[in-house]
Amino acid sequence: MAIARQYDNESITSLKGADRVRKRPSVIFGSDDLSGTEQSFFEILSNSIDEAREGFGKRITVTRYADHSIKIEDEGRGIPVDYNPREKRYNWELVYCELYAGGKYRTNEGFNYEYSLGLNGLGACATQYASEFFDVVSIRDGFKYQLHFEKGINIGGLKKTEFAGRRTGTIQHWKPDRAVFTEIEIPAANFYATLKRQAVINAGIHFVFNDEITDESVDFYYPEGILGFVREIDNGKGISEPFFFTGEGVGKDRADKPEYKVLAQCAFCFNNEIDKIEYYHNSSWLEYGGSPERALRSALVAEIDGLLKSENKYRANESKITFSDIEDSLIWISSSFSTLTSYENQTKKSISNKFIQEFMTDLIRREMEVWFIEHKAETLKILDQVLINKRSRENAEKTRLDVRKKLMGSIDFQNRIRNFVDCRTRDVSRRELYIVEGNSALGSVKMARDAEYQAVIPIRGKILNCLKADYKTIFNSEIITDLIKVLGCGVEIKSRHNNKTSSFDLDKLRWNKVIICTDADVDGFHIRTMVLAMFYRLMPTLIDEGKIFIAESPLFEITHIVKKVERTLFAYSDREKNNILSDLNGGSVHVQRSKGLGENEPDMMWQTTMNPETRKLIEILPAGQEESAAMFDLLLGDNLPGRKQYIENYGNDYMDMLDLA
Repeated sequence: MAIARQYDNESITSLKGADRVRKRPSVIFGSDDLSGTEQSFFEILSNSIDEAREGFGKRITVTRYADHSIKIEDEGRGIPVDYNPREKRYNWELVYCELYAGGKYRTNEGFNYEYSLGLNGLGACATQYASEFFDVVSIRDGFKYQLHFEKGINIGGLKKTEFAGRRTGTIQHWKPDRAVFTEIEIPAANFYATLKRQAVINAGIHFVFNDEITDESVDFYYPEGILGFVREIDNGKGISEPFFFTGEGVGKDRADKPEYKVLAQCAFCFNNEIDKIEYYHNSSWLEYGGSPERALRSALVAEIDGLLKSENKYRANESKITFSDIEDSLIWISSSFSTLTSYENQTKKSISNKFIQEFMTDLIRREMEVWFIEHKAETLKILDQVLINKRSRENAEKTRLDVRKKLMGSIDFQNRIRNFVDCRTRDVSRRELYIVEGNSALGSVKMARDAEYQAVIPIRGKILNCLKADYKTIFNSEIITDLIKVLGCGVEIKSRHNNKTSSFDLDKLRWNKVIICTDADVDGFHIRTMVLAMFYRLMPTLIDEGKIFIAESPLFEITHIVKKVERTLFAYSDREKNNILSDLNGGSVHVQRSKGLGENEPDMMWQTTMNPETRKLIEILPAGQEESAAMFDLLLGDNLPGRKQYIENYGNDYMDMLDLA
């Protein structure tokens, strides 16, 4: 007997314990691939760095073992793991088994850590939960404390023994779990890059990497910190000497927000052969920049533009410089710290603090203004080099556009197309483009897709009926012109209204498959037909060459539960649903109409619509020219009597679709 699945008070569940991380690692670590594994390593490393920055220990040792487990050993105070009278629990439970628990929530009040890389109380617990095993040794207060975890579960409780030695510190040894991450084998080069960055930012701290796989050991150490790193990059070949400045301030992001302290350190030089810019905050590399990047861009463009004007370096009517003209000859490392920080997420790759941006903008402008005055000869060389960069860029851009116009008309694929999400591979034989209806479906498909070879672009609102619209209206439609740009092959018509669109060239098509993916309802079928009409009128060769497909969406989701074992089946028609139900024996059965694409879970979307092994694609095959013209005219054209007769003859075949609307 089929029972409709209910959505009621018993439908809401929550993940508990280790499952909060093990089943959703991307929420904490940013992804479940190698970058997520590396982030879990950095979470543990950052706690040791915070201790060293506070003056407790000057050496952090990282070991990679043959089984790709990792050990981090520091000389800090040792993580407190004994009983906590205030919380009435053991601290090891709070640190390693409780998300959002830790010793860094009161940095702005002067407790424990002033400038902390660890922030949210997630890292140690999340990494422990995501590990096959996780061992802890904490030496402090004259005792050695030991803990052992397996797949997020503590085994054996806390072992506490007296320790007669003088040293303190924490040793954490764990192995990322393949059941959580798709890849756990962090390459040695990635350890090198991370530890070198931390040595640069944390002057005077030794970072030692012992590799049991290659039997090598490397010590990263920069006594001058970021200034020493700039010297290393410049290698004495710059057009200015490396320079360092620092500043500290107090402010707030908004009038009603608390004040916090900011410390900024900057090292730079100008070089006409080498360029490198990196931003760090609380020792974390800001891969995507944020506030410090915006500060540097604003400050340097303003200062150098002002100098170019005062020195009469610009030609008559010459355009203003951009930051790219400066960065081509700039080596710049900034390291900022704050007692309160707004990170974009747990991976800490960008910050958004308004006051940090304002403070660093003022600091950079003030310091650079003085530096330019005191280094006049070097400044004139820098101004000349910036103008060389600018004029070279403009000439190169002009040449590029001329070549592109010759090859592809004036379609500039590099222009941002709103909400288009590209894939990574450049191999056209693998690339697939999903055309979906609306931003809601865009979100679901984006999460479900294989980002290596599947791209997605949404259709916003109703697409034009290209069979009835004139060319001027068609080429003024942003939806259609965006699709044309993404496809890359141009159109097969000649009109004065599409003079900005390249002529058709199948070799310029950027996709092996173009897949129309809409809801299985009346609106979805209408949009599907409109998109097909666009291809039929503007680029019919894509249909002739078998490049256009339709992704079938299931109409029904059938859940079969036998002895608490649940499996889900999908039916694409009433007939298929009935066949499935007739084959199910015993247990309980729940049948529900499938939701719209925007409401589907990523796993279901991947299985039913995206996975080449399980999805159902309808290939659009070419019919005779007269037959195709007649059918499109019947469905979308002016043949109203013919359309009425067609509905009378065949309308009953589509009633189940109408019921789904």
